[in-house]
Order: sequence, then structure tokens, then C-alpha cells
Amino acid sequence: MASLKDVEQLADDLEGLVGDLRSELKNGEVDFGRLIEISDAISERADGAAGTFATVNEALTSRMKELTGKSNGSSSSSGSSSSRKTAASGSSR
Repeated sequence: MASLKDVEQLADDLEGLVGDLRSELKNGEVDFGRLIEISDAISERADGAAGTFATVNEALTSRMKELTGKSNGSSSSSGSSSSRKTAASGSSR
């Protein structure tokens, strides 16, 4: 499982990629191929972060339900998070 330090490193990577994107846009000669590469890298890392947060959220929610004696509804929530991730991935391309 990813730690908060791993997520912090991911945020640093995203900042670097956004800096690269800004640099490419400010450069007089725009390379659309490079813009696509950078944008895809940003999208992949952001999807990875969202997936990590969703997994942690589901685990914590499930554990809280177990501790409070409520039924576990993780099967329906995991399906909806998969749908969200698929929809988000499809819309970025």
C-alpha cells in the first residue's frame, strides 16, 4: 500500500510534469506530440492517485462498518469506483 510519502512524491512528479507542460506552451515552437506525451503522463499519474485514494477509502469504510456492526456494502462501491475510473480514463483521450 502506498504511504503518504509516496503520494507526496507523486504530487512532486505531477508538479514537474505541469512545469514541463507550461514550458512547452511558452516555447515559441509548440510540439503537439510532446504536449500529448506530457498530458498522458499527467493523466496516468492522476488516475493512479485517484485509484490509491479510492482503495484506501474503501478499506477504511469497510473497517468502520465492521467495527460499528453495519453490513459491508463494498461490492457496490467498488463497482461504482471502477466505473468512475473507466469513465475518467476514457474522457481524457
